[in-house]
Amino acid sequence: MEFNKKLQQLRKNKGLTQEELAQALYVSRTAVSKWESGRGYPNIDSLKELAKFFSVTVDELLSPDEIITVAENEKKELIGNYTSLLCHVLDVFTALLLFIPIFGNGAEKQAVSLFALSDTQPWIKIIYAVIISLTVLNGICGLIISRFDKPMWVKHRFITGIALSVIACLLFIITRQPYAGVFCFAILIIKGWLLFRRKV
Repeated sequence: MEFNKKLQQLRKNKGLTQEELAQALYVSRTAVSKWESGRGYPNIDSLKELAKFFSVTVDELLSPDEIITVAENEKKELIGNYTSLLCHVLDVFTALLLFIPIFGNGAEKQAVSLFALSDTQPWIKIIYAVIISLTVLNGICGLIISRFDKPMWVKHRFITGIALSVIACLLFIITRQPYAGVFCFAILIIKGWLLFRRKV
């Protein structure tokens, strides 16, 4: 018998609704519904809690093939979490653009920090600061959100971070700030590589 059928049977034998089982395991009712409909498996910790709650072993809940599937899903989720975490750290790392002297200033293109730029229109400096600040804020939000079990929120922060990196890279290249452009491009390449490794 497959896991979802076993879970349904065990729950019904105890006379519980999906909502009551979810409350007992401290998970959402949606998670229990997903498990019982065969659309997914619980993670290792939830499996242990299920086994303990129903006084059975994990081996009784899952077939050997299902155990492998759960382990693979857990591994993919872990890789995805680390990838997102690293990308959020890179977004926060973009704050260095506010302080390191890599912006060309004057006819000799003397290297200065963003705040010391004097040969650039004030509105362009404001756009630089806004893009950098949004990227850093996105990274901080992503780091905070990653502490919660909200994969969709993390995914949105991840996509937003990549979009902001692309915009920053293009902005610095168009406004002829090559070092800042290379800095953003390097971050974008690292994010792309992490995303590729996540898919493989």
